[in-house]
Amino acid sequence: MEVTKPTQVLTHAAVMAMLEAAIAAAEQTGQPQCIVIVDASGEVQGEIRMTGAKYLSRKSAATKARTAASIGAPTTTIPEAVRPHIAAATQNGVTGLPGGLPIYVGGDLVGAIGVGSGSGDQDIAVGQAALAAISATVTPA
Repeated sequence: MEVTKPTQVLTHAAVMAMLEAAIAAAEQTGQPQCIVIVDASGEVQGEIRMTGAKYLSRKSAATKARTAASIGAPTTTIPEAVRPHIAAATQNGVTGLPGGLPIYVGGDLVGAIGVGSGSGDQDIAVGQAALAAISATVTPA
């Protein structure tokens, strides 16, 4: 019987590179963002609220990141019809709002990023820029 499993973890250097890339992408769009990066268990590894970002979006960004880490998929994969029920059942701990992306490295889920304060498309684009900075993907493939 196997009792342990080797795991990969995000390094602080990777988190900083992702934050820098996300900030640069947000600056290009002119939309300041709240950006939260969590490990695979949902613990915050790094975050920033850019100057001018909506302060309440920090909470939604954190929820997006934890949701994506928990389900191992983008937050938008949660079916529209069940989103309110899941939010209620988890005391708003789970969201289907766009902007939550899992972080896969070498096929392993190592964390997730949540971005909020812009449109759904802007939030996703900023998250994708962060993943590209460390050659991560949103799927295990």
